[in-house]
Amino acid sequence: MAENSTDPRTGPPAPKSRAQQSTRDLLLSMLPLLLVLLALTGLVGMCSFSPGGPSVDPDVGARSDPDGDLRRAVGSVDLAVREPDLSEDWRVNNVRVSQLGDRGTVATALRVGYLTPDGRYLRLSQSDAEEAELVAFETGVDPAGLGTVEAAGLTWVRYAAQRDEEAWTTELDGQRVLLTGSADEPEFRELAEATVAGDLVEPGAGTATDGG
Repeated sequence: MAENSTDPRTGPPAPKSRAQQSTRDLLLSMLPLLLVLLALTGLVGMCSFSPGGPSVDPDVGARSDPDGDLRRAVGSVDLAVREPDLSEDWRVNNVRVSQLGDRGTVATALRVGYLTPDGRYLRLSQSDAEEAELVAFETGVDPAGLGTVEAAGLTWVRYAAQRDEEAWTTELDGQRVLLTGSADEPEFRELAEATVAGDLVEPGAGTATDGG
């Protein structure tokens, strides 16, 4: 019977080196980060870049009944506001009422956010606040005038805003109207014209009369 023999060159495999173990641990620790990056890549794919400002999907967050939202909001404030006469390519994504001021003097602003046909954002604010107060509130910075512009038969004062945006403001119907957002100048002009030409909605009643 043959005797069992052991080849000194064979035996259990040598343990992995410290470098190999470190590489494996590093790959395992990076796995959750890779999963997060993949998820973020999917979200980024839903957005697009526009040289004129952020671009968003016009169907995201659009209101199903913008006229009704506006009139219900007007019914809760003591303001007569214009209802812009815009095409269906403009989508309303929010309507809100905000209070401005302190020290016993409180103003009201009815604010309507729009997604433009090119997917940019533009907000219309109509308020009984003073110009400087409304500009600071809507732009988030101290008022810094950039000159004036003529639009819809009115003179609008231009102000700097955050993120290289700007704001236009004028007086209409005895109160302050302000536009601000990432839209380009033609879109500012379109909303300005639509606002001036829009119906005048009386405070509280939620009814409209012809604009002019």
